Amino acid sequence: MGPAMNILTPEERQKLLEDIQQQNAMGKETLGTSIRRLRLEVTGLDQETFAAMCKISTRALYQLESDRGNPTLNTLNGILRLFGMKMTLGSLRSAPNLPAETRPMTKKRGARPASKTGQNE
Repeated sequence: MGPAMNILTPEERQKLLEDIQQQNAMGKETLGTSIRRLRLEVTGLDQETFAAMCKISTRALYQLESDRGNPTLNTLNGILRLFGMKMTLGSLRSAPNLPAETRPMTKKRGARPASKTGQNE
């Protein structure tokens, strides 16, 4: 027996996705809880199948769902993109026009080195 996807109407699915986003944005759910809800309530998949679908390891998914580890923005958005969402400023947002291969700009370099104090005393 293979895993079965949850059967939701488009309206039910949209309402569920909005609820997950809202709970996360209000700080009532952690990111891990939100991802676990996406997996269980939206897809109905087990961790192994969901992780394979998201192209991450089962261990990485377990750590994400239990709010451990330190996932990159690309990892998070790789999962959320499957649900038409993306991370923005710490909370989940709908991203209806997000192309499947959008890569967020994550490189920020050029921070000034700390000034050396105590040299001109």
